[in-house]
Amino acid sequence: MALIATLLRQLLWLPVVIASVGLFGLMVLTFADVLLRSAFNAPIEAATELVRISMAIVVFSALPMLAARDEHISVDLLDGLFQKFRLTRIRDGIIQIVCGVILYFPADRIIDLAERERGYGDRTEYLNIPTFYIGWFIAIMTFAAAAVMVVRGLVILFAPSRLELLEK
Repeated sequence: MALIATLLRQLLWLPVVIASVGLFGLMVLTFADVLLRSAFNAPIEAATELVRISMAIVVFSALPMLAARDEHISVDLLDGLFQKFRLTRIRDGIIQIVCGVILYFPADRIIDLAERERGYGDRTEYLNIPTFYIGWFIAIMTFAAAAVMVVRGLVILFAPSRLELLEK
């Protein structure tokens, strides 16, 4: 089990590295665009397009790691009630599984939209990048986050002592 957890942790860092590189590229692009626009009155033509693509990469690359480490935003209005009846672990496991299953549906829809974009030959305006690549990337990362949430929910319900292996 420890070997599998180590492998999963290593795999979960790949999307974080992709998100970090995307964020760094976004910062460099924004700096260069502002500098060129202000100093030389020559903005980067494709800056808006690159910012949109970079934002999608940053947000959706981080999604599987956020799901694995339970770092997503949550509302704790009923925490006291669940703690009182000692149902916190059961609630957390069920919510993780349900959210993972629910994430399947938007990911499946994104695949449909990406395939439609591929069929129509949609491309970005300035750089002529096929837009279905971005759609497929978003769908894959959403599927990965869904799978991670389901696995995390099952671990919470059936092997809570192993949970720290996923969170290191």
